[in-house]
Amino acid sequence: MDKIDVKILRVLQNNARITVSEMSSIVNLSISAVSERLKKLEVSGIIEQYTTIINPSFLNKKLTAIMFIALEKPKYTDNFTSLVLEEEEILDCFYLAGDFDYMLKIITEDTYTLEQLLNRIKGIHGISKTKTIVALSTVKNKHSIIPNYKIKEGE
Repeated sequence: MDKIDVKILRVLQNNARITVSEMSSIVNLSISAVSERLKKLEVSGIIEQYTTIINPSFLNKKLTAIMFIALEKPKYTDNFTSLVLEEEEILDCFYLAGDFDYMLKIITEDTYTLEQLLNRIKGIHGISKTKTIVALSTVKNKHSIIPNYKIKEGE
């Protein structure tokens, strides 16, 4: 990956619907060269997917919470992860080191729907403890890492 690839990725992060023609003007390459680079970035797995980011408040999802989950024993993992995969309001699930086993990012309507989800989670056999933190506002919410390019010697 070089500086031009990084520039292409940054442009795509701002607008994944940009045309190859527009992209070629921005990065100063021919349309065919941009198309070729995009294909390589996709095939290599650097570009994982193109997606639409939906504003949750327009769907009446105004409450963001972070929930930490501790399991009694690892044998309860499958039941827990099955529920996580079924619940649309759970956007992210991370396996952790430390006092808790998992961290969930949840976006839901309100405290009532958060309570319902928490009760479903606590109803899973093997959950030993939970801790829920409600976000008051969002300062930063990125959906992908920001590509960075380090200039190599001789460039």
